Amino acid sequence: MKFTAQQIADILEGNIVGNSNVEVSKLSKIEEGEKGSLTFLSNLKYKSFLYTTHASVVIVNSTFVPEKEVKSTLIKVENAYEAFSKILAFYNEVKNNKTGREVPHFISDSAKIGVNEYIGAFSYIGENVILGENVKIYPNAYIGDNTIIGDNCVIFSGVKIYSETVIGNNCKIHSGTIIGGDGFGFAPDKYGVYTAIPQIGNVIIKDNVDIGSACTIDRATMGSTIINKGVKLDNQIQVAHNVEIGENTVIAAQTGIAGSTKIGKNCMIGGQVGFVGHIVIGDNVKILAQAGISKSLKDNEMVNGSPAFKIQDFNKSSVYFRNLPKIASKINNIEKELKTQKPNINE
Repeated sequence: MKFTAQQIADILEGNIVGNSNVEVSKLSKIEEGEKGSLTFLSNLKYKSFLYTTHASVVIVNSTFVPEKEVKSTLIKVENAYEAFSKILAFYNEVKNNKTGREVPHFISDSAKIGVNEYIGAFSYIGENVILGENVKIYPNAYIGDNTIIGDNCVIFSGVKIYSETVIGNNCKIHSGTIIGGDGFGFAPDKYGVYTAIPQIGNVIIKDNVDIGSACTIDRATMGSTIINKGVKLDNQIQVAHNVEIGENTVIAAQTGIAGSTKIGKNCMIGGQVGFVGHIVIGDNVKILAQAGISKSLKDNEMVNGSPAFKIQDFNKSSVYFRNLPKIASKINNIEKELKTQKPNINE
């Protein structure tokens, strides 16, 4: 799909310097720009590329004044970075604007599907499923019985959503993620043989949630595992049964959250963090990568380490840890000196 510089300027409410009719059909980095591509210049560290790029159109800040001739058409906007982000979102929306129903697919007679849907090939939609408007179900996705999915959601290829799941509006779930599988609940008998405890709860995912690839979110034993509004999950994250994640919390890849842990609002959690179960994490908490969280944390704490403790104490301890060989050597030397000294008989 091609757009003229004028069409892009209209979307961004920008001003054109150059040929308003030049067309672009792809996006590029400014240093890799080629004819027919659109790019941007925000960080002046890259301004030298503006004079060598072959990109047809470059978005720049309105205050930018070229120091020499520019071959590309310029679109001047208030904030070039934000404007290019807007174009990326627009481009992605256009690219993924699939509609209709591919064959083969299976849709239960009892399912209710909103308008402007996309149902990809080999997808399965079970009994009593409700899909909102503008929902896109990509090929090989599975939507279990009694699932509800709100408006403007995208379920990418290979996603498996078990029965009874509730998903809000404007959510995006990437390939390979499994939502609503059984929680890890087993009880040993008197012989030490483990028997599965039925997991009869569900998963609730609220509005504006993004879930990366290959995540697993387990259904509750009873009640609900809850992912609140605005949560963003990276790839390969495990959320166990009855976990609750607060609004606008972001979690990086390979984090594991054990059962019944509650995480507050606006938290930032690094990659490979591990949480024990049945603890409460406050609001606005920051947890650095690879931390081990073994106890509850209060609002606004920042922690690191395994087991984790306050970042200030962790940083101080790190200084000593790095110097442990020197410290050990000094202690050994002191011990040797003490052993060689003869006792004073007058004392």
